[in-house]
Amino acid sequence: MSLSIKKSSWLMLAMLVLLTTQIIGQAFAHGMSEAEKQAIVDGGNLSYLSIGITHMLSGYDHLLFVFGIIFLLTTFREIVKYITAFTLGHSATLIYATFNGIQINYFFIDAIIALSICYIAFANLDGFKKYLGIQPPSLLVMITTLGLIHGLGLSTRLQQLPLSQDDLLMNIISFNIGIEIGQVVALVVMLVVMNFLRKKLAFATFSKISNYSLIFAGLFLFFMQSHGYWHTTTPDEFGFSNDNHIHHHIEMEQQRVEKLSNSHQRDSIE
Repeated sequence: MSLSIKKSSWLMLAMLVLLTTQIIGQAFAHGMSEAEKQAIVDGGNLSYLSIGITHMLSGYDHLLFVFGIIFLLTTFREIVKYITAFTLGHSATLIYATFNGIQINYFFIDAIIALSICYIAFANLDGFKKYLGIQPPSLLVMITTLGLIHGLGLSTRLQQLPLSQDDLLMNIISFNIGIEIGQVVALVVMLVVMNFLRKKLAFATFSKISNYSLIFAGLFLFFMQSHGYWHTTTPDEFGFSNDNHIHHHIEMEQQRVEKLSNSHQRDSIE
């Protein structure tokens, strides 16, 4: 029996390392494709909804956070309660910030989102009691608050594009609905896998390894985004190709500044 548990633990560890490697690899390519950009520019609620779905399913930082949440959930009531809190949080800031044109530095908000992954994993490991000797903050309040932050991250993605003012609110809502559909799809897959693993004797080991891996992934993303925040003006110092996540941010920021500059020039001429 002991040998079987050890084998299962090592198998799960290998799978988790592979998954983490894939997630980190995706971090350098995460962003909207040119086809998605054009679809949003062209408008249409169905296009926004479709892009919302694909964006959430490729949003490694949001998916990692949701993956961390479900370790805490064992009943359907808890799932509905906490996922609803997260959904309401990120929906509120996504819609409000985008509709009102509230923009935050891409690197800064993504760095905070990365820390939210570390936070939820630390809570899963009972870190507040074990290492800090204090009671953890209210989980419902924290998930709602972190949901607000994730919504700002989603809003920065959407605002990287020249949104049409025609039917803007419905387009934003459609994008948000797409985000929620993508989240439900990902959540169902995660819960099916998690429910299967909970029945295994080595689940405690899997849970521990998973949450330490989440902390590692969150810290990796945090330092990557922090580097981008402080070195936006010298992107070549960061040793990754032009296709990576940070360079997507840099190029989009430069394009946004150029568009604003051109707009101001036209206004001054007129």
